Amino acid sequence: MSPRTKQQFEEIRTKKKELIRTKALKLFAQRGYHTTTISMIAHDAGISKGLLYNYYSSKEELLRDLIARGLQQLMESVDPDEDGVLTSDELAYMIKLNKEILTRDRSFWSLYFSILAQPSVLEIVKSEIMDLYDNILNMFTDYFRREGYEDPQTEALML
Repeated sequence: MSPRTKQQFEEIRTKKKELIRTKALKLFAQRGYHTTTISMIAHDAGISKGLLYNYYSSKEELLRDLIARGLQQLMESVDPDEDGVLTSDELAYMIKLNKEILTRDRSFWSLYFSILAQPSVLEIVKSEIMDLYDNILNMFTDYFRREGYEDPQTEALML
């Protein structure tokens, strides 16, 4: 058997990271962030704790990665053409797609909403959440301003 190529190693690494994320998300959503340990995640992923640390330096880094990826998916639904401008068609698409995302990714959203209720955990991912929130709020406010709403910021906050 010939040695693995750099591409093969990268594919293995990508698959292993996805496995770790999947198991961590499930455990965080079911058991909570504080109750879930790195050992539990490694056990569920079928790897050693040491190997998990080759992929993530801490449980906090893993949580940040999960939240960043989930929120990026949300952002892609809000601004699919990535131009920073929300159109009526994009708003309709976003509402439809977000319903599907909320239904399909229940573990992520369960984790996300539980984080919002836990100040100590929220502090870990606050910058990731606030960056996205600010971007989306600005796009919504601009949309409602262009549409002629009297108080576009309130409309954006309500959405």
